[in-house]
Amino acid sequence: MERLDRIAQRAGVMGGKPCIRGTRVTVGLVVGQIGAGHSIESVLRDYPYLTEEDVRQALRYAAWRSEEREILLADA
Repeated sequence: MERLDRIAQRAGVMGGKPCIRGTRVTVGLVVGQIGAGHSIESVLRDYPYLTEEDVRQALRYAAWRSEEREILLADA
């Protein structure tokens, strides 16, 4: 996995959701916009302080997280 240096996750920012570096733009918001059919260029117009690499790393982060496995533990 390559380093995702543009994604930050801090407890006191946006409820601990992963965000684009130094902003309050969540990965979920960016991925949701792309999933709704908006182009990267459209997202960049709406959020001019983001870069194309910010958006691409948000997409890579979401893809990486979607591949995680959840292991259910038996009740104690």
